[in-house]
Amino acid sequence: MSAHHPAPDSRLRVLVDAPPRRKNAGARYVLHWMTSYRRTHHNFALQHSLARAAELELPLVVFEPLRAGYPHASDRHHAFVVEGMQDTAQRCAAAGVSYLPWIEPEPGAGKGLLARLAKDSALVVTDDWPGFFVPRMLDAAAKTIDTRLEAVDSTGLCPQSEMTRDFARAFDFRRHLQKVLAPHLSQVPRPDALSGAESLPSLGALAAPRGWTSPTQDILARGREALRQLPIDHAVPPVAARGGEVEGRRRAADFVRTRLPRYGVERSEPTSDASSGLSPWIHFGQLSAHELLALVARQENWTVASMSGRANGSRDGWWGLGASAEAFMDELVTWRELGVAYNLRHGERHDYEALPEWARRTLDEHAVDRRERAYTLAELESARTHDPLWNAAQRQLLSEGVIHNYLRMLWGKKVVEWTESPREALRMLIHLNNRWAIDGRDPNSLSGIYWCLGRYDRPWAPKREVFGTIRWMSSENTARKFKVKPYLAKHAAGDAQGALWT
Repeated sequence: MSAHHPAPDSRLRVLVDAPPRRKNAGARYVLHWMTSYRRTHHNFALQHSLARAAELELPLVVFEPLRAGYPHASDRHHAFVVEGMQDTAQRCAAAGVSYLPWIEPEPGAGKGLLARLAKDSALVVTDDWPGFFVPRMLDAAAKTIDTRLEAVDSTGLCPQSEMTRDFARAFDFRRHLQKVLAPHLSQVPRPDALSGAESLPSLGALAAPRGWTSPTQDILARGREALRQLPIDHAVPPVAARGGEVEGRRRAADFVRTRLPRYGVERSEPTSDASSGLSPWIHFGQLSAHELLALVARQENWTVASMSGRANGSRDGWWGLGASAEAFMDELVTWRELGVAYNLRHGERHDYEALPEWARRTLDEHAVDRRERAYTLAELESARTHDPLWNAAQRQLLSEGVIHNYLRMLWGKKVVEWTESPREALRMLIHLNNRWAIDGRDPNSLSGIYWCLGRYDRPWAPKREVFGTIRWMSSENTARKFKVKPYLAKHAAGDAQGALWT
């Protein structure tokens, strides 16, 4: 039996249906085009590339580009990806796999590079991620190259091929998952996607073709300080946390070992440090949902047979885990992959009309309601509101690229309350989130933004000004429910803190 395992059929899409080019027809390698699953562990796409290279008896080349012209390109997002590229370079070198990183020096400079590399390849395998600009990029590539192009889904536990319709609520999607997910949990990616690479022919070092110059090696060698030479947003600085799969995997193991037991009860408490904090690494594909499931399963002594088998949409007891682990898996799978399911059908549609009809109707009815306060985007972005708790959340976003998970909901709701119209609120929220949040351009992150305006929710009574029947949240209620004083002390320097906040 072969030691190499291609991806399951349920996770494979053929974008260019041409036969693989053979060695005697000039093929030098199998090209793995790494765009979204930027990791070497628990990665169906990379595992599939290795299997295809073994089948064709060719070397494997991992080509990992980083564009300069993507929306909200900045030092913050670039640093996270570059640090992941450093990890991938080390892993490929240790496995004897040729690695070709390429950091675009200016927008558009990489045009034609994939097509040129594809000319020498037997086939191209890439990541089938439905977020951001990736679907459009894959469609464009399929029209540009004549080499066989296969896209592999390693996004989450449920294959995208099972997400065949819209889901109005998390309840509806959870019930669907309860019907279809279990069989796929026996088809998991290999922990080390490069395992067995030593059996492949060696190609050695590979440089970008002539005509595609880049400061890639300088940036990989010097890291964050070298990003200043790129035409990206330098006003959004890197965060203290390091990007890359090494750090993501370390944090995942630490969370499951030390904080998962407290997750169910304490994750909404701003000062408890019980949330996972893993979304940045998951967003950039540096950490896999399958690896997280494996860690939780080992911690909880869980197997697929532990699942309840019920398909009633209830989150309680579905996985057959302890309460905290059950809550974490619902966030990781139900809520995260609900955003994936939406993007599969609607792509990058991020306009007001993407809200459900009932939410638009109630928001429009109350669009003319008097706002007690209305802030400009500049005031919001610089955390200059009357509300110390909101300012603290925004400052955390500015400095750390994240907001505590419960406060992130409050943060979004208050922007709806403080802007001239719900359309303007949505525009501002997407800008703030996509520019400053490390996971801002993620389907799951955008689900959170839209939830603040009613998506995946239901009407709530009583009807309120501005919100209508959209769920309402307040800083006062949050301060009564949680211990916010330490959070304010950390993130709200300079705000006048009244009795409510202390």
